[in-house]
Amino acid sequence: MSVNINCSVSDQFDHYKMPHLIAKVEGKGNRIKTVIVNMVDIAKALNRPPTYPTEYFGCELGAQTQFDVKNDRYIVNGSHEVNKLQEMLDGFIKKFVLCPECENPETDLHVNLKKQTTEEEDEHCGEDTTEEAQRSRMDEISDHGKVLTLRDDLERTVEERVNILFDFLKKKKEEGIIDSSDKEIVAEAERLDIKAMGLLVLTEILLIEIREQIKKYRCHFLRFCHNNKNTRQCLLHGLECEVAMHQAQLLSKIPQILKEMYDADLLEEEVIISWSEKASKSMFQKNLPKTFVSKQNHL
Repeated sequence: MSVNINCSVSDQFDHYKMPHLIAKVEGKGNRIKTVIVNMVDIAKALNRPPTYPTEYFGCELGAQTQFDVKNDRYIVNGSHEVNKLQEMLDGFIKKFVLCPECENPETDLHVNLKKQTTEEEDEHCGEDTTEEAQRSRMDEISDHGKVLTLRDDLERTVEERVNILFDFLKKKKEEGIIDSSDKEIVAEAERLDIKAMGLLVLTEILLIEIREQIKKYRCHFLRFCHNNKNTRQCLLHGLECEVAMHQAQLLSKIPQILKEMYDADLLEEEVIISWSEKASKSMFQKNLPKTFVSKQNHL
């Protein structure tokens, strides 16, 4: 079943059509979620990335969103009715698809992440919205909506997302507010879907004076490491990177550093032993001298 892209147009023979939204509720209890079954087809009809309307739903509903791009699954946490989602989709179309002058849906959306603005171009009427016009339209959307709708970061490569997190942490540190930003940092890593790799970034940014900083930023690291062996392995890989860059200062201190991490509940004995036994196969081992392995075994 198809519907008019512009919901205010009642003509059943209107040229601009899109599939009617189909939603499927999955899971139970705290794991319940709503899958937008045909989001890819809807997005294609609107000439927008499927992440944009999905993130818009999340913003309007105050719910987290998930994307599985490879399997074309676009998810909004919680149970939501189809009619309500369709109404929200109409709101998204009005704000980010239809030309503000002629309401033609054949527009291109250009996102300026630096300025946090959008520009729509309509080839038919030649309307290219000015920054002033865009500012007026953007004022209609909540602050969270601006950020979520404009950032299609999950479509970026892993390397690009890691760089985004690095810049995020670096800015927090430069502003002098990183000490109290542990919740924001882990939330940003989860948003970028790189929580495990986030520890590599955290290690590089925070552990300059490594032994002193372990206690200071214990809460930051615990938010990444808690009950997750994979992230703890990444913490160890991050340590390897730091040792590789500062061998003269850190190589002899490896046993003490590992003990500090163990005492701070960042590492478990099992993880340290397993890592030490497999040290020769580590992804960063090629950057370290052979003496690194013997230093580990002294713990």
